[in-house]
Amino acid sequence: MQAMATTGAWRAAGVQARDADSSISIALAGSGGSGVMTAGTLLLNAAAKAGLYGIMVRTSGPQIRGGEAAALVRLASRPLDSLDDTFELLLAIDWQNVNRFADEIPLGASSVMIGDPDEGEVPEVFKHTGARYVPLSLKKMSKAIPGSWPNMVALGLAGALAGVPAAALETALRDSWKKAGAALQANVAALQAGIAAAAGIDGLPKLVPGDALSGKRWLISGNEAAGYGAIRGGVRFVAAYPITPATELLEWMAPALSKVGGTLLQAEDELASINMIIGASYGGVPSLTATAGPGLALMTEGIGLAVSAEIPVVVVDVMRGGPSTGIPAKSEQGDLSFAVSGLVGDAPRLVLAPTSIADCLDTTQWAVQLAEAMQAPAIVLSDQFMGQSRAIIDRPADLSFVATRLTAAANTADYKRYRNTDSGVSPMAIPGTPGVVYTADGLEHTEGGVPSSQSRDHRVQLDKRERKLLQYDYGDGWADIEGDGDGAVITFGSATAAAREAVRRAAERGIDVRLIALRLVSPAQPERLAKALEGVTRVLVVEQNHGAQFYRYLRSAFDLPGKPASFHRPGPLPLRPGELTEAILEWWRQ
Repeated sequence: MQAMATTGAWRAAGVQARDADSSISIALAGSGGSGVMTAGTLLLNAAAKAGLYGIMVRTSGPQIRGGEAAALVRLASRPLDSLDDTFELLLAIDWQNVNRFADEIPLGASSVMIGDPDEGEVPEVFKHTGARYVPLSLKKMSKAIPGSWPNMVALGLAGALAGVPAAALETALRDSWKKAGAALQANVAALQAGIAAAAGIDGLPKLVPGDALSGKRWLISGNEAAGYGAIRGGVRFVAAYPITPATELLEWMAPALSKVGGTLLQAEDELASINMIIGASYGGVPSLTATAGPGLALMTEGIGLAVSAEIPVVVVDVMRGGPSTGIPAKSEQGDLSFAVSGLVGDAPRLVLAPTSIADCLDTTQWAVQLAEAMQAPAIVLSDQFMGQSRAIIDRPADLSFVATRLTAAANTADYKRYRNTDSGVSPMAIPGTPGVVYTADGLEHTEGGVPSSQSRDHRVQLDKRERKLLQYDYGDGWADIEGDGDGAVITFGSATAAAREAVRRAAERGIDVRLIALRLVSPAQPERLAKALEGVTRVLVVEQNHGAQFYRYLRSAFDLPGKPASFHRPGPLPLRPGELTEAILEWWRQ
C-alpha cells in the first residue's frame, strides 16, 4: 500500500482531451524477466501523481512463477475498478508467448500494437484484429543508453501515449529507486527516450491529468486493503498457510501486524491455520486467516467448531478458478455456494463480499466487527481479480467498525456461557478470568456448556445461534443500491464494477435500471432487499461462475419480482462492461 500525492503542476498542455467518462487501456507484455509488471506499476504510480485514477491487473501463463506475463492497465479521470472491452495499446517488449494472452487483450481496428521487430514476429492471432502495428526497436534503444532497461523505454512510451506528464513519470521512477547513481540516471534517460519516441506515434487519444488534490490518493491492491481493514477492525493474530492468490495479503500483514503489537504465524497447513485462530480468539484476541478455495474446503470442520462454540473468527477467501486446484492465478466467483452452505449441520455464519478493491478494506473491517459482536465466524469472499489487482483510490475515511466483544466479568453469579439471551449473544469468558470457567468444544451443550444430547438443549442452541445473526441490525452497509429504474441488476463481489459500468452505458441508451450489489450475502436480508426492489418488475442476476450460484441462492432466500433472469459465465476471463451492457439490452427486450 502506498500513499500518492498529486500536483496540478503536472497538467500537460495541448493534449487531446477526452470526456469525463472516457479511459485508455494499455497492455504491457513480455517474457519472464522483461519487467512488464514493474513498468505497469510505475505507470499506475505516475498516473496517481498526475491526479488520474486507474487499475492494473496482473496476468501470467499457467505457471505460478516465471514465464510470460502482462500488465493490463486502464487509466481514467474517474474512479474505476474494471477493465474495458478492448485495449487501445498493446506494447510488447518481446513477443515470446504473448499469444497466450490473446483472449485477455482484445484489440480493435483503432488499436495500436507496438513491438520490437528484433524480438520476434507479431503472433497471427493479433494480426487478425485489424490493429495497426508500429515496429520499434526497444532493446536497441536501451542498449544505446548503457545501464538502462527496455522496460523503462516502454514506460516512457506508454505513459506519454496515454497523456501522463513526463514529470509524473520521472518522479514515479525516481521514487522507486533505492539510491541515486549511474543506473538511475541511465534509466531516466531511457524513460525520456521512450517519451520522445511517442511523439512520432499518433492515433491514440490522451487523458488530461487531474487538478491538485487537497489530500492523497492511495495505490493499493485488494489483498493489501483487506489486510489493512482487518488491522483497523482489531485483528491482532493471523495464522495462515500460503496459497495463490491470497499470499500477498499475508505478506503485507506480517510486518504491519508487528507495528501494532500483533503476530502472524505461518502454519503447516490450512487445518492448523483455522484451529490456531480459533484458539487465539478463544483467548480473547481477534483473529483471522486468509486462503483460497482449496484451503477453505480444508477448514470446514474448524469453521463448524467456531459456530458451535460461538468463537469469532474471520476467514478471507480470495477466490480463484476451480474446482480443486483449478486455475490458481485466475479469478472466479465459484466458492459462493460453499461459503453459504458448505458446513455440516445447521451452521449459521456470516458471509460478506467486498464490491471493489477499495471496499476490500471496509468490508473486511466490518467483518471483524460483526464476528466479534456476534461471536460467530465470518467469511469474506474476495477473489483473484480484486486481490491481486492494484488500483488508485481516494484515501478512505476512518470508519467506526471496531471489534467489541461481550465478555464476562470475574465471578459472575450463575455464569452460563451459552445462556439463551434475547439477542442470542451471551458473555464470553476469557480464559483465566476467575469464577467463569466453561468448556468449549464441538459437542452440543447446555446453556452452561456441559455436553448434552437432549432434544431441548439442541433446539435452544440452534435457535440461539441462528437468532443472533438474524436479529442483528446491519444498517445500510448490507448492499450498494444505485438508481431507481423499474428493472434491477443484482450482483456481488468483483462483478459489481463491470455491472456498474454496464448499467451506466445502458442508461446512455435509454434503459434505466437500478444496481443492487450485496455486501452482506448471508444471513439473507429479505426485508431490506424487498424495500430495495420496490417498483421493480424485472431482475437480472450477474455473476462470474459456471453454475449460477448467486442466482440460485437468491431464488432460494428471496421473493424476486417477475421472472428473474441470469447472466453467468465462469472465469478465467474477467467480466467486461460491454458484454454486460449487451446482456442488459437483450434482457430488456425479452
